[in-house]
Amino acid sequence: MVFARKTGIMPRSRINNLVQTMSHETILIHVGLADKPRKSRWPARLDLLQSATGLFLALFMWLHMFFVGSILLGKDVFWTIARLFEGLFIFGKAYPWLVSCVVGFVALVFVSHALLAVRKFPINYRQWRTIRAHTKVMQHEDSTLWMWQVYTGFLLFFLASAHLYQMFVWPQDIGPYASSDRVWSDMVWPFYIVMLLAVELHGCIGLYRLTVKWGWPNAPRETLRKVKWGLTTFFLVLGVASLIAYMKIGYEHRTQVGERYTPAWFVEKEASAHRNQGDGQ
Repeated sequence: MVFARKTGIMPRSRINNLVQTMSHETILIHVGLADKPRKSRWPARLDLLQSATGLFLALFMWLHMFFVGSILLGKDVFWTIARLFEGLFIFGKAYPWLVSCVVGFVALVFVSHALLAVRKFPINYRQWRTIRAHTKVMQHEDSTLWMWQVYTGFLLFFLASAHLYQMFVWPQDIGPYASSDRVWSDMVWPFYIVMLLAVELHGCIGLYRLTVKWGWPNAPRETLRKVKWGLTTFFLVLGVASLIAYMKIGYEHRTQVGERYTPAWFVEKEASAHRNQGDGQ
């Protein structure tokens, strides 16, 4: 015992006590970790769902822009595509409620995406001011793009909701004359200009942020930004050109508001069908 104290060697009895104490504490520590609640996976799941709904809406908007832009190819092309969505060339009769069903589904996805995205919005003026100040100081382009996405997303919550409601309630008013009358005679073109700017900025920024977040395609951010701005410019030019075409048709048709457009070839086809039916009887 004396030798142990002088040389600094710990007695065997004390070593056994320490070993028992350490083992007991280790067991307690492991028990505490086992009982500790795990972090919820729901934030990650909601984030994935937000990305999926945003991707769907962005791709749908591109298809929608091509449909709207078909007016640049002529009234007959736009009328044909519109009636195709109503099932005219499948069922032999147009059913506008088919368009309402599609619009209703898109509206459901839109509301879901908005509710998921609003989780990341500044919830009060102080948070917004802090984020804005940090963005100005850092001069970080991606952070600036995120702020613009917040602004345009807030606008679209009202603008896109109104547009979807209109398409859901009056799906039959989609055509060369009906759409043009709405743009010009109903003075809706300022509404469409604001919505066009908001939706194209929001959608293209969203797709860029998705590629950065999920790492596909694996390309430098500078390249992805160039692609993003290229797509934004293309769809803005397409949207403005289409809107000008609708305004021109609406102006020329301003004295006949309410008249519906029907291509001459379809009128002749219907007349020929009636004649053949009459001859058969």
